[in-house]
Amino acid sequence: MKVYIIGAGPGDPELITIKGAKLIEACPIVLYTGSLVPKAVIERTKKDAIVLDSSSMTLDEIISVILSAKENDQDVARVHTGDPSIFGSIAEQIRKLDSLNIQYEIVPGVSSFTAAAAVLGKELTLPEVSQTIIITRISGRTPVPERERLEILAQSGATLTLFLSVLHIRAIVERLTPYYGEKCPVAVIQKATWPEQKVVVGTLYDIVSKVKGKNFLHGNHIYRSNFRL
Repeated sequence: MKVYIIGAGPGDPELITIKGAKLIEACPIVLYTGSLVPKAVIERTKKDAIVLDSSSMTLDEIISVILSAKENDQDVARVHTGDPSIFGSIAEQIRKLDSLNIQYEIVPGVSSFTAAAAVLGKELTLPEVSQTIIITRISGRTPVPERERLEILAQSGATLTLFLSVLHIRAIVERLTPYYGEKCPVAVIQKATWPEQKVVVGTLYDIVSKVKGKNFLHGNHIYRSNFRL
């Protein structure tokens, strides 16, 4: 028995890996993270598969399902949005699986930040502009270490990708402008590659006004800066 922690990709169901899709089709038990995973991905399951939305489940409840599967020697597909290793909240699950001596395998997926770059039609590591990408977020329920404050990261001049941060966009702009300048290109993307994706492009000077009234939500959100548009 094994638990497969599968990245479902950013939204377009065709962007899941072949391996991830085959495992979802084969596993008798599938746990997925609610509205973050497209229905078309979950519809790949076998007709008799047990399919559970884990968005309202506690870790203990998820582990209980996995333990039941172990008793019956059944593999479990644990399906996450994007790539599970990036803000996927899988560390606690892995520690618990290790403590229970349950085998697991992480199946990578296309991250929403690379999908957003594809939607924009842009390269994030543009020669003579930036050869470094920093993936981070604004401190929220999960605190960000002091050494990773935006002001410190911005000193590198690297391309910044901020997840789950659009509700703080005004503060972000105020903190980044001294380092990148008002003319620095910025894009805000929600649900990249989904039919309902939203894209707003601007600069550090005008992005706040452009985003206002667009009803961007906290979840499924990417904010990036310092690449040419």
